[in-house]
Amino acid sequence: MKLLQRSLVARIIASLLAISGMALISITLTMAMSNSSRGDAAAINVAGSLRMNAYQIMGALQRLAYVPEGASEEQLDGLISSFDQRLYGTTLQQTIPADDSHERRRQLEKLQVYWQHTLRPALETPPSATALDLDTLEMMIVAMVSDIEILVTYLEQSTEAKVRLLGMMQVLFLVLIAIVVSIALYDVRFNLVVPLRQLMVLAREAAQRNFKPRSQLRGSDELALLGHTFNKMSAELATSYAALEDKVSRKEQELERSNQALRVMHDASRSLYGGGNDLCSSAAPMLRELEKLLDIGPIRLSLNDPFDQREMPVLETHSRTRPEYCRDQECHACLIDPRPLEIVANNRSQCLLLPISVGDTLLGTLEVWYPQERLNDSTRRLLTMLADQLATAVYLQRRIEEQQHVTLINERTIIARELHDSLAQSLSYLKMQVARLERMQQKEATREAQSAVFDELRTGLNSAYRQLRELLTTFRLKLEGPGLQFALRQTIEEFSQRMGVAVDLDYDVPPYLLNPNEEIHVLQIIREALANTHKHAQAHWAGVTVRFADARLLVRIEDDGIGLEDDSSPPMHYGLVIIRDRATTLNGKLSIANRPTGGTSVEIVFTPLTARLIQQQPVTAAPDSHLGTGTS
Repeated sequence: MKLLQRSLVARIIASLLAISGMALISITLTMAMSNSSRGDAAAINVAGSLRMNAYQIMGALQRLAYVPEGASEEQLDGLISSFDQRLYGTTLQQTIPADDSHERRRQLEKLQVYWQHTLRPALETPPSATALDLDTLEMMIVAMVSDIEILVTYLEQSTEAKVRLLGMMQVLFLVLIAIVVSIALYDVRFNLVVPLRQLMVLAREAAQRNFKPRSQLRGSDELALLGHTFNKMSAELATSYAALEDKVSRKEQELERSNQALRVMHDASRSLYGGGNDLCSSAAPMLRELEKLLDIGPIRLSLNDPFDQREMPVLETHSRTRPEYCRDQECHACLIDPRPLEIVANNRSQCLLLPISVGDTLLGTLEVWYPQERLNDSTRRLLTMLADQLATAVYLQRRIEEQQHVTLINERTIIARELHDSLAQSLSYLKMQVARLERMQQKEATREAQSAVFDELRTGLNSAYRQLRELLTTFRLKLEGPGLQFALRQTIEEFSQRMGVAVDLDYDVPPYLLNPNEEIHVLQIIREALANTHKHAQAHWAGVTVRFADARLLVRIEDDGIGLEDDSSPPMHYGLVIIRDRATTLNGKLSIANRPTGGTSVEIVFTPLTARLIQQQPVTAAPDSHLGTGTS
């Protein structure tokens, strides 16, 4: 009983078992009663046939009395034998109870006794009876027929009683099954359907994030337990959902803060990478913005000396004093905070030390002070990105300084070489002529002999002056326009006016292919070649071709002048020598030859530095140093 009270499933199973049991019992009893009624109809038919057989015997007696023949006697004997077989047959014996006190058994035995001892002996008497004997036999047969009808009545009453009992049992079990089904439906209605509807309502409310409704189920069955569990789950979900909303809100604030920090770092990247050596004015505002957004600070940036690896503080936010190694005393980027803080380790703050490094090279360190609470992962990632950004800026600044230094040394070397190859040799020649003139004066040479030396001195001085002007023009040359093409167009216009002839330009080079040094060398080669054409070629046309194909740059200067005897430089003229030197600097191949149609062709082919880097290192990108002006 306790199980039925605690379990709805057990009650449903018990109801189904009860209904199935009663149906099984009803079917079993029906089958048993059907088996017990088997043969009753046959017995009734046999009893009825006994009555018909008795009347047939009576008719045969009457025919025998009026027409005594042998056939009538044989017919009478057959009827008697048939009556005897039916009366003592198994059909009646099996359907009538064996109990001697039963009325059907007594009635059957009465018929058998009367037939066996009274009627059958009278019928088997020789046919010498009178009419009185025939009447007596008829009365005896009528009396036996009355007993047969009583037996038939008993058999019919017995069969009808069984049928009534079977109907009463069917009605009884139907009523019992209806009662059990009604109880089960009531239990399912109030203990299954109604609680399920209530739980469905609670589930829909929970799906809409409404965890306030509670189950009102009472009891100890499964649905009541489910309702109690649902109430507990709703309370826990409400708590978890509130905590999750709070966590999501904090995450949204953190993401918004990270997004703003990334925006600050992105906006500051242009000034940071293009600020030259002024890290204070470019990095200090960004660091202060990040301090406000991330609730950290102060921040100190220290750089390592590349020679003795000393750590030198160069930038501090919220500083009371100027950094020790400050380069610009007019800069106040570290001192603009009206309420400076001290970088002191105390119980309420901690320090995060981040390396400022590129590859394996340590450029410095970044000290970030923050409250006692642990930094979250997103803030750490942002600070790591900040350190990488500062490392890139510092590395680029150092590379620019080194490149500027190397470029300055190369420029001075080129100037010294060109002075040595041109003006120094002219001055040496003049010095030798002066020494020759002094010896002639000591020997009191003739005026005509000294006049020849004076002429050579005058020619040498003119040549040296011209070379000096050319060198000054070369050293003052700079690319003021947007790239090499603009400078070449200006050069073409200049020499077209100086020569008074048409100078064509064929330019087909992708942008940003040449670095500044290569652009200066190409421009100087073209200017030197056009200057030689103007001075010596006596040309009526000149053309300049600059094209890029197959990872190589072709520079060709042509004219239709008188041409060259050979490709060597004339005495006291260093134009071709300068062109050869610049071609060698570009790692190019120089070709100077006369054109088949007349004139001279100066051609140089070289691979630009960017193309060489692409061929040698397809993945690595080498930083270009965009220098200002100067001649290489």
